[in-house]
Amino acid sequence: MTQRSDLAAALKDQSLAALMNPQRSQELTLQAGPWRVDLSKHFLTPEVIQAFTDWAAERQLDDAIQQLFAGAPLNLTEGRAVMHMALRGTPDDAYQADGQGIMDDVLTERERCLAFAERVRGGQHTGATGKPIKRVINIGIGGSDLGPRMAVQALAPDHDGPELKFVANVDPSDLHHALAGADPETTLIIVASKTFTTIETLTNARVAREWLVSALGEAAVGAHFVALSTALDRVAEFGIPAEQTFGFWDWVGGRYSLWSAIGLPIMLAIGRDAFEQFLAGARDMDQHFQTAPLAQNVPMLMGLLYAWYRQDWHKGSVAVIPYDQHLSELPAYLQQADMESLGKRVTRQGAAIEHATGAVVWGEPGTNGQHAFFQLLHQGSDWIPVEFILSARPRLGAQAQHDLLVANAVAQAEALLVGKDTETARAEKSGPNGLDLGLHRTFPGSRPSTLMMTERMTPRALGALIALHEHRIFVQGWLWNLNAYDQWGVELGKELALSAAEALASGNTQGKDASTAAAIDWLRSNRG
Repeated sequence: MTQRSDLAAALKDQSLAALMNPQRSQELTLQAGPWRVDLSKHFLTPEVIQAFTDWAAERQLDDAIQQLFAGAPLNLTEGRAVMHMALRGTPDDAYQADGQGIMDDVLTERERCLAFAERVRGGQHTGATGKPIKRVINIGIGGSDLGPRMAVQALAPDHDGPELKFVANVDPSDLHHALAGADPETTLIIVASKTFTTIETLTNARVAREWLVSALGEAAVGAHFVALSTALDRVAEFGIPAEQTFGFWDWVGGRYSLWSAIGLPIMLAIGRDAFEQFLAGARDMDQHFQTAPLAQNVPMLMGLLYAWYRQDWHKGSVAVIPYDQHLSELPAYLQQADMESLGKRVTRQGAAIEHATGAVVWGEPGTNGQHAFFQLLHQGSDWIPVEFILSARPRLGAQAQHDLLVANAVAQAEALLVGKDTETARAEKSGPNGLDLGLHRTFPGSRPSTLMMTERMTPRALGALIALHEHRIFVQGWLWNLNAYDQWGVELGKELALSAAEALASGNTQGKDASTAAAIDWLRSNRG
């Protein structure tokens, strides 16, 4: 047993409400950029903070953060630096990757993207028939879809550019709905694939190309397609000109790439000034993460806390509940960022990890979730850490209605904390024929949650929130000594999908297991 696991065992029956006092609330409510983060409803005591300090020192976390920002090849399995922070850098920064300066390239490509976005937004870039662009369809998957999709939705009140649609699923209905009602003359299609080989993305892109060509002819492809890719030869074969091809680098992981050319849909939606504020918010959090001491460092403390909950409390789930309808895609975005990064069971050196890693991240906007799964959060047999995300002021609508929204968030966090004891519940109400409802209406309480609050959900606040979680994930991965920046777990399914597609076309299931072969046979016989 480690000191941390001993503390977890000792705190198992601790009443969190009994720990609460004004001093604790003040000491454990931290400021990071535009975010006020209240960690006082967690199992944080002076002894736990000291154990976290020891854990960070043992894992040389401060040195790891310096290595990260210095561009060391921390992605060991692929021999790459991890430098998405440079994507929000300024001309004054001197970021490097593998010993080479990268800011000139970053700033040049950013300016190319922003300038193109402004031409589209201003009507200077037109379709093949001279009409301005009214609808943009982004075709990508994973990090090439989730990030820009989430940010465009989150910043909908700032959206003053063309209509944006997103296509990720190879299910033909996804593309069908995006194209429904679109005018080929006023539609721009972005194909986001670093290698220009992603099977789902390229399948959708080819169908979209056929749709355009059937209406406007082959010569129109160049005016209506944009590529976010580094595979210039494949892009050229597709018919997209080099001036409409925007790239990024090997030191940018897909799930960390919305700050790069992959963020072109965000630029098109909100424009140069707002996008630069989005980057500035992330840069605020970068500086906080690098400079704040552990006890005031929000990404560091949250990473330590989540790692502790998973490893020593055996909590396999985290709920993210934004009380902001515009943030409806945030749980899915964080799900990929976290689970693709931390869903590993091997150390950076290739040995088996002997404890639990990687939690399931999930959620839904409040107040919808209160009428769906909060029953489990309050009275389920196990507790789940919860993040409540809210702002003091609405982007749209009346303040009074927004106050009701955020009152629900604060009340839910309070209810998780204080609960309701059996005697109180019993005295409040009895059931039919005098049935004792005491235990039925008991709330255990002492269920931890985080209140993450900002004045207003602006582009700057969103950028800071995303960067906070990026750094929190880095901390967890480093504590567990795993590589948070590869994703070999997605490869096998991709390989077998090609094989299954061939078998579905030919009927040859040789080499397939009996269950897979039977599924392919049934599909072939029932597809019409």
